[in-house]
Amino acid sequence: MAADKAKALLAEFTVKPGSEARVAEMVTALAEQVRAEPGNLAFEVYTKEKDPRAYWIYEVYRDEDAFRDHLAAPYGGPFNAELTDLIEEDGSVLTFLTKHP
Repeated sequence: MAADKAKALLAEFTVKPGSEARVAEMVTALAEQVRAEPGNLAFEVYTKEKDPRAYWIYEVYRDEDAFRDHLAAPYGGPFNAELTDLIEEDGSVLTFLTKHP
């Protein structure tokens, strides 16, 4: 696999007060499912040290096709639908990344 074919992104969101336990449970389950996808190379979940309500999820997929397969997975839609009500943003803020040579 050529490194320039990989699809990488950062998903960010802030959990509403009182929803921390539910979101942690959801993200843990999602991480397990995504990491099992054949085209997933990384799915790393981070929270801010002094504010565990702030999440950053670093994702890498083998290529664009693997990313599209991820988007089509049956668990993604229900996860995002529930997450929307539990976070401060309208949805996860996605930043697509390009690997620096």
